[in-house]
This record gives sequence, C-alpha cells and structure tokens, in this order.
Amino acid sequence: MEITWFGHSCFRLTERSLATVVTDPYDHKQVGYDPLKLKADIVTISHDTAGHNYLHAVKGDPHLIDGPGEFEIGGVFITGIYSNGHTKKSSNEPRNTLFLFDYNGISVLHLGDLNRVPSQSEVEDFGPVNIALVPVGSGGGLNAIKATEVISLLEPNIVIPMHYATPAATATTQPLEPLSKFLKEMGLTHAETVPSLKLQNAKSLPDETKVIVLEYQKSSNG
Repeated sequence: MEITWFGHSCFRLTERSLATVVTDPYDHKQVGYDPLKLKADIVTISHDTAGHNYLHAVKGDPHLIDGPGEFEIGGVFITGIYSNGHTKKSSNEPRNTLFLFDYNGISVLHLGDLNRVPSQSEVEDFGPVNIALVPVGSGGGLNAIKATEVISLLEPNIVIPMHYATPAATATTQPLEPLSKFLKEMGLTHAETVPSLKLQNAKSLPDETKVIVLEYQKSSNG
C-alpha cells in the first residue's frame, strides 16, 4: 500500500485492486496549502470544519463516511469510532471521529483532531495499530506532549505526524506548533523523511515504533 500526505490532516491511501481513500480534505483558503485536486472511492471526514470537511476537493463521486460505524467498501474495511476530541463543556465544538482502515491486514488509524489522551479501554477497542496518523501541532488537535502519550499507548509500528506548522500552511485559523517540538518530545533530533510511505505487506513493518515524516505533496496531479 501507499500513503501520501497532502498537508494538514489530508492523506491518500491506495492499494492495487482496492478502494482509494482520502482523509479530511480541506478548503485551502482555511489552511493555506495549494488547492486540493484529488480522486477517491471513499472520503472520510473526522469532524465538520472547513479544514477537514471540504468534499468538493475530491472527484469521482466517492462514498462519504463522516461518523462511527463499520464499513466495507472496495475491499477496504473501515471502522469509525467517536471520540470526544473536544471537551463536552464546549457543545458548539464538533465531535471527532477516529477512522481505522484495514488494507489487506495492514491497519491504519487516522486520529482526526483528537485532542485528549484516550483511556486504556478505548485503545483496546482499536485493536493492533500498524500505522498511526497523529496530530502533533495543537491548533485544536493533540499537542506534542499529548501526542507522545497517545503513541506510547497505541504502540504502532509506524507513526506519521500530521496537523503541524509548515511553510505552506499560511492560513490556519488556529496557530500550529512546528514538527520539531514533537520530534524533541519523542527524543529525536530528526526523522526519516520520504515522499510517500510504501509497504509491500505487514512483514515489511518495523518491529519497534518508528516516526516517518511524509513530505507535503501538491495534488494537482493527484
């Protein structure tokens, strides 16, 4: 499978002969990246804000999943799990849905705008997580400290950070923290950076948790 990052919390997940998923497409006017031009069979939206819910950016008449449940579309198994990503006291803030994708036995968990550390029982509900797409830059999602706590609970094989400050993210409504702050909390001075993550199968996953940074990709040819 291949995972490509288009900035903020937007990824494309692909695997030959299986459905293509795009997560949290954004309105570029709200986040500052280039306009999205993507195609997908499935779009997941973690919560209803313009930085995460811009369905118009994705062509192909995709299936929309924007809440909890269990789904099987095009050979991909998807589980949506509600989290109170925002505090119960702030009823006007959108609820957050975590999405777990199963691509031929490789599990990918997209945490959306989760902003609290889940309980051990909640983590157990996810089952084994091979790849975690984790917000690390605050701005409504986890900050660097909380992100490292969540990672220690999930114990994924691979962590891909998202939702952090970059030179291209010029219009975010809430200030984001830089990636370097998260790497420091993880005890890293740098991390492997690749254009996209490509895996042949589950056997190619690392044994110990590894942080891999994806380079921001413009989607004009996506």
